[in-house]
Amino acid sequence: MQRDKRQVEASLEAKGFDRSEGDHSYFYYRTLEVKKTTARTKTSHTPKMKSIGDDLLGKMARQCHLTKPQFLNLVDCPLSRLGYEELLAGQNLL
Repeated sequence: MQRDKRQVEASLEAKGFDRSEGDHSYFYYRTLEVKKTTARTKTSHTPKMKSIGDDLLGKMARQCHLTKPQFLNLVDCPLSRLGYEELLAGQNLL
């Protein structure tokens, strides 16, 4: 159940993750009120890496404080930014 790396990165940015570049692409989540959170993840710059595999998607989900199915919903768009914030608030992470 892999996902295209560019699609995952674009989805994260569309859902409120700020991107910064370094040895990897780092994504940090800021709320609608622009408050910094502990939700963050990263992707590799490796040119041959065109998709993100199942194991890495699971790790990214945990870094974003989600289950893997929730993370896939965030990336595939059924889970809105507001819905994501509600999940984080339910875990007392906001």
